[in-house]
Amino acid sequence: MSLLEVRDLSVTFTRSGQQPVRAVDGVTFDVAAGQSVGIVGESGSGKSVTSLAVMGLLPARGAHLGGTVTLDGNELTSMDQRALRDVRGRDVAMIFQDPMTSLNPVVTVGRQLTEVLTRHAGLRRGEAKAEAEQLLRRVGIPDPVRRLGEYPHQLSGGMRQRVMIAIAIACRPKLLIADEPTTALDVTIQAQILDLLRNLVAESGCGMIMITHDLGVVAGLCDTVHVMYSGRIVESAGTKELFGRPSHPYTDGLLQSIPRIDADPADLLHTIPGSARDTVPWDRGCAFQPRCERAVDECLAGPPPVAELGTPIVPHPVRCVRPVGEDVIVHEGNVAR
Repeated sequence: MSLLEVRDLSVTFTRSGQQPVRAVDGVTFDVAAGQSVGIVGESGSGKSVTSLAVMGLLPARGAHLGGTVTLDGNELTSMDQRALRDVRGRDVAMIFQDPMTSLNPVVTVGRQLTEVLTRHAGLRRGEAKAEAEQLLRRVGIPDPVRRLGEYPHQLSGGMRQRVMIAIAIACRPKLLIADEPTTALDVTIQAQILDLLRNLVAESGCGMIMITHDLGVVAGLCDTVHVMYSGRIVESAGTKELFGRPSHPYTDGLLQSIPRIDADPADLLHTIPGSARDTVPWDRGCAFQPRCERAVDECLAGPPPVAELGTPIVPHPVRCVRPVGEDVIVHEGNVAR
């Protein structure tokens, strides 16, 4: 049984006098307890909006939500804000993308940590302070007693990111969402934070969603990967399967764009032509068609079908009429062998 079930999730933003923008379009995926799921794609593909929709943090005005989000049997999209505030921090927590701006600059680190513990765990002030000290020590912050009395601007970027992780794991949530947790950090700190998250999932058995544009991050951390483009998941597979047999042209392009240490220095780095803004509405065809090197006329013949390249036990769905490595055109959801 899945810990988190997201079904046909859609998010549309509207502004007066402007055309509606569909940021997330029919996204469906599951997360099991103890499982790490990666969601990858370029900026603007809908990854962060998906996570905010799961957390119930979309703006009340201008954002229209469709579909369902079910966490441990509780449907979140129908909850009122008071009930959601009880769930957030206790059952589901999020490591936000930018540690420089996500912490309150005028409140000490200790106050921000103990607030979570007193609100959701019911600890008294002294108990919460002792637990906050242990949390900072657990995430690798030296001299935690002194750090509790400091403000965010007195900490480095890596330490602020660790404080955010400590806040997120304070109440041992069932689901942890990490939105680009290694952005703007040096390689050494990135490795330490990823090891911390990996150990957290192994020790606590929580489910985790890792949102990133870095395929190298998901390669060593995630069990399953969903590749998003223009608001939809275009390919889903186990990590080894995805890296061993990328089947959507977009996934293949992302993998080819990763620099290789054994590459010939004279070879140019592979790039995907165009930009993420060059899209086609999904109801008219494949959104990736303007940038795709494998595009054919069928790509604009309507919504692309989902080809199942895996097995019922190990699924590998791909939203493409001409998957990489296949010489046939997909018409009805299965690739003719």
